[in-house]
Amino acid sequence: MDQSTSTELSAVAVEAARAVGDRLRKAFRSRPAVETKSDFHDPVTEHDRAAEEIIREVIERRVPGSTVIGEEGGSEGSGEIRWYVDPIDGTANFAAGLPFFCVSIAAAAGDEVVAGVVYDPVRDDEFRADLGGAWCNDVRLRSAGATRDREAMLLTSYPTPRELADGGEEVLREFGRMLASFASTRRPGSTALQLAHVAGGWADVAYGSRVSPWDVAAGSLLVRQAGGVFIPLDGSIFEPGGYLAHAGGFDLAGSVMSDLVPPGHFA
Repeated sequence: MDQSTSTELSAVAVEAARAVGDRLRKAFRSRPAVETKSDFHDPVTEHDRAAEEIIREVIERRVPGSTVIGEEGGSEGSGEIRWYVDPIDGTANFAAGLPFFCVSIAAAAGDEVVAGVVYDPVRDDEFRADLGGAWCNDVRLRSAGATRDREAMLLTSYPTPRELADGGEEVLREFGRMLASFASTRRPGSTALQLAHVAGGWADVAYGSRVSPWDVAAGSLLVRQAGGVFIPLDGSIFEPGGYLAHAGGFDLAGSVMSDLVPPGHFA
């Protein structure tokens, strides 16, 4: 895909994300009713569903015939351009009133993410990327920071409650190694926004073990276009699995996280 088309798709993603900004800001800290999906750790609100519907409407109007793959509404359409939509990434934070959540929208063609936005409606921070680069509020992003674990900040959702139930002491030992190795470890609760912060150089490493494509698609492009590294640990951004991202210049080979990387990455 040429850069011009990528830029146009990025503009559509921004329009769709901003179309739900006012709604999410007004609903924030209203303690909305919460339902659950897979279990009580997996919340959803009326605002997740309504925001996704608005986003779908904008995409269909601007790029008719697209395929839209959303967290709440599943897959619709059969077009060559695929949109990965998370209307509220960090629903638990949003519902409780913690200001760390975002809207994440990415466009993909073939096996490549070609445009995306991660929009933080509380701060009005618009992280966008296309094949020409990555920006936050029109300021070019440069992903750079600490070079080794002992100086770096790790953002992660690991371990998940299910991993704790399945892995027990082994999972806790692995998480303990991360805590001991990094200068700071935080679990802020929004994968897409974590990746945006790595793209900005405000955090150094981000890791997740069980994520969906709509969680990481836009953020992966942000990181890569800002000069950082994004690694889908299970082979593809477009399949559920794990990911590891880091700022440019970080010594992954010398990191405790290197054990997570697929064989051959350092070859």
